[in-house]
Amino acid sequence: MKTQTNNSSNITPSEMFFTGILLAFTGGFLDAYTYILRGSVFANAQTGNIVLLGINIANGNISKVIYYFVPILAFAFGIFLTDIIKRNFSIKKLIHWRQIVIMFEIIILFIIGFLDNTIPNLFVNVSISFVCALQVASFRKLAGLGYATTMCTGNLRSSIDKLSTFIFEKDKNALFEGLLYLAIIIMFIFGAAIGTILIKIISYSAIWICCIALIFVFIILKEEK
Repeated sequence: MKTQTNNSSNITPSEMFFTGILLAFTGGFLDAYTYILRGSVFANAQTGNIVLLGINIANGNISKVIYYFVPILAFAFGIFLTDIIKRNFSIKKLIHWRQIVIMFEIIILFIIGFLDNTIPNLFVNVSISFVCALQVASFRKLAGLGYATTMCTGNLRSSIDKLSTFIFEKDKNALFEGLLYLAIIIMFIFGAAIGTILIKIISYSAIWICCIALIFVFIILKEEK
């Protein structure tokens, strides 16, 4: 069974490949940032926090329950806020609703760049979890394909699924789509690698590189309908 080819003329700026790799770069960078500088945690995806929440509930460790529950709550609020923004700014006026989301991300990450180790890790990790929720809720498609920019498990599954379809069914479009997913994963890894290098050089302010990437996204979205 052949995979339906996406019509490139229908791809919006938010679904463009360049938009996707910029966002994936940011996602990988932020994971490296929180892991290296903010308590060896991954703030982008909440599966780990949910598991640790359950473990600490079972152990009766109330302080740790709160520690892991707060980022989950921040992530949930980010998803909810994105829906509010989308509903109230769905008709484009001066800027598109996704540009508003990107502005929130840029402002929050810019402020985080000024915060050193005197600021509790929980505060920073919660803020980054919130930012990642905004991003993952706002950018769900790459050239018509469902994907995520702040986590890789789903992208890896989709990539292998598409490449398997190509191998067994000789569907060239599936090959193209599988390579798209693979490119997003590679860019996520690249973001983590660049983040690690820059953190060693400029420490906490390295996160401003994400602001630069997101500024490019903001500009691209000027043409969003």
